[in-house]
Amino acid sequence: MIKKIRIIKKKILCSMYTRAAYRKAGSVGKNLKVYFPVKLTKNTFIGNDCGFNELKIFGHGKVTIGDNFHSGRDCKIITHVHNYDEGVTIPFDNTFIVRDIQIEDFVWIGSYVIILGGVTLGEGCIIQAGSVVVNDIPPMAIAGGHPAKVFKYRDTEHFTKLKNEKKFLK
Repeated sequence: MIKKIRIIKKKILCSMYTRAAYRKAGSVGKNLKVYFPVKLTKNTFIGNDCGFNELKIFGHGKVTIGDNFHSGRDCKIITHVHNYDEGVTIPFDNTFIVRDIQIEDFVWIGSYVIILGGVTLGEGCIIQAGSVVVNDIPPMAIAGGHPAKVFKYRDTEHFTKLKNEKKFLK
């Protein structure tokens, strides 16, 4: 009985978090699932069939997330930094340098990942938990570390086969 109550509570919370995400984002595709609270901006544009776990987006830049994106717990996407080079005060001033972020389809980022502005994550790439992404990651790459570096590539033939058969995580 207690297990059943926990499952019901989890479904109710997921539904509440998902509805909140639809209200906060600029646009959201079909079948979004949000399992823990998220922070989104009106400059966030989300594709279809995505799953979030405590994703937090900060800044004034545009964040575009493709279809079938999934995030681990407590991930951060930051689209701006303080102006430290050309500002009027030091160590920084009250203006920001804003850079957009593009996340293509079928990207999976592990828990505790930070993605900084100006980055594109290519289709099918995977970002290892705890990584800080400061540069573009190419399609099908598996990257990790601080800063994140590519250390392996997915099996493109197998990925394409599953993609063509529409075998996506639901």
